[in-house]
Amino acid sequence: MVHDLPAWVAELTDPRRAGTLDELADRLVPLAEHAIDVSRRLQAQLNELNEPFKREALYGRVERLKARVGEAMEEITAEIAASGTERIERVVADWAERTGPGEPGERKAREREVRRKLDRDIVPVLSKQQQDVAERVAERTSTALEDATQTLLTQVEELAKAVTDLIHDVLPLAREGLALAGRISTLSGRARKAGRGPVPDELKDAGAEAARAFDEAVARLELEWAALGARSASVRAALRGAEESAFSRVTEEMTRCVEELAPEHVKALNEAEARARSLFEEPSAG
Repeated sequence: MVHDLPAWVAELTDPRRAGTLDELADRLVPLAEHAIDVSRRLQAQLNELNEPFKREALYGRVERLKARVGEAMEEITAEIAASGTERIERVVADWAERTGPGEPGERKAREREVRRKLDRDIVPVLSKQQQDVAERVAERTSTALEDATQTLLTQVEELAKAVTDLIHDVLPLAREGLALAGRISTLSGRARKAGRGPVPDELKDAGAEAARAFDEAVARLELEWAALGARSASVRAALRGAEESAFSRVTEEMTRCVEELAPEHVKALNEAEARARSLFEEPSAG
């Protein structure tokens, strides 16, 4: 959609329309400021594009991955521990149901004795099983994390090289814009020092050349600034994607490990629960 500006905008910003030296100087000032503005915006965007590849950002990305994996490992460890606790509580609940109601004080004392026996004979077995499973999962997780981290670093390094090449290509354009702004400002100063009255041919030609150079340079700078914004978004998305992919690879390996160990773990829990029940069945058998 085209939006035309008022006619006076071109009248006050085009040096080629200047009739006097003051008008020429006045019209050159906003051109220089515009060139400085777009050049600095381009430089700022280049700095922003390079920010994720600094040492601190890279270290933070790796530490963030490790922290997320650590949290996932804590959840798995808690689930493993909960599986043992659930069996113990189930045994106690079944014992309570079989024994029926009794005096509150006596019942609590008997329950303490039940739990004491479980803590002595069953809990150590469960704890050892839980620790064994957790250690095996942790070992597989550590290996997966190391591999995922190396892949992430390789991907970031490849992306950093591409970004560095891009910055080296674009940065000269920003410098050219600042240099052009300097030349336009110098020309504006010459026009003011030349006094008043009509614009001499030499300055008129110089003003026209400055306007032409400004139009070409700013058009390139604005176009590159817009394109760089899209590239910056793509780079940020790529970095985020690489980080998420690394985390997913680790959690997938953790899940596989848990699934592989599950049958053995459930068997151990069943055996421990059966042994726990036998502790309270022995008296009645006698």
